[in-house]
Amino acid sequence: MYRIEEPIYFYLLAIIPAIVVLFLLVLWWKKRTQRKFSDADLLQKLAPNSSTFKSVLKLVMLSIGITFLVISLVNPKMGTKLKTVKREGVDIVFALDVSKSMLAEDIAPNRLEKSKQIISKIIDKLGSDRVGIIVYAGNSYPLLPITTDHGAANMFLQNANPDMVSSQGTAISEALELAKTFYNNDEQTNRFLIIISDGEDHQEETKQVAQNLANEGVKIYAVGVGTENGGPIPIRVNNSVVGYKKDNKGETVITKRNAEVLEEIADIANGKYLDGNVTENPVSAIADIIANAEKNEFETKQFSDYKDQFQWFLALGLLFLVLDIFLFDKKTKWLRKADLFNEEKNKK
Repeated sequence: MYRIEEPIYFYLLAIIPAIVVLFLLVLWWKKRTQRKFSDADLLQKLAPNSSTFKSVLKLVMLSIGITFLVISLVNPKMGTKLKTVKREGVDIVFALDVSKSMLAEDIAPNRLEKSKQIISKIIDKLGSDRVGIIVYAGNSYPLLPITTDHGAANMFLQNANPDMVSSQGTAISEALELAKTFYNNDEQTNRFLIIISDGEDHQEETKQVAQNLANEGVKIYAVGVGTENGGPIPIRVNNSVVGYKKDNKGETVITKRNAEVLEEIADIANGKYLDGNVTENPVSAIADIIANAEKNEFETKQFSDYKDQFQWFLALGLLFLVLDIFLFDKKTKWLRKADLFNEEKNKK
């Protein structure tokens, strides 16, 4: 297994085609100038040791040397073995509401982006805890299975949007049902489900599903985003607002946060409701709860003992550059005698 530490340096390989183009231009210019100066026979007598092959060989040596130096800057690392690492943590599943109502801009920049900020900041405060992400609207969708890779969680989170879910609405109960499948460690005693939503369009069976999760030891914390006064749902085309969602009567729909629904779900599952309009409040509260929770031990497998390999490529790069320096453009005497390319024969 290998790892690339600084892949950005691969862009430096663009130097090689630039050098090749420059070499060809110089070679063309030299040939053109020589033809103006004298004919081929006279040039052969004036510069009998001139060798195009040696010039090309120097170019190849230089290109190889630069390639190895660039690879050394990239610093490939080799993983020597796979080992099992024991970690301690809890399992946390985020259920993110991506319904159209989450696009309302009653809080800046909008409810959905505010929710993403909250989740991202909570993840950044976690230790070795495992996280998973569910997105839901009219139905639910697993965005990221439970994992210890917090970087991947943040990356997947940024792509969450209403278009990911086929039907609209706020089917919290479906998200709760899906969350059950995420907790794959039977020995884990501390399991958390964090719902982030405006609480609109809830279903009656949500309370029963929340109770079932509580019976299985899952604590649900609900974070409400949006205001009680609410706001319209913008319709965007090419990032510009072209109007607002309207109902069947042609009136602008005003979506409001329904905190009571979220409070009921959290209370049933031994959790707590938190106001998410100020990002830092739910982030600090949930981070403290998880930090003080009893941690369970679990195992993950990963490649370890990654060792730097840049020194080998650096040595090879310097070797080829030194060879290029000591390689002259004129023909080598013993090669001339060997006449490997039938140059003497062709003259006759």
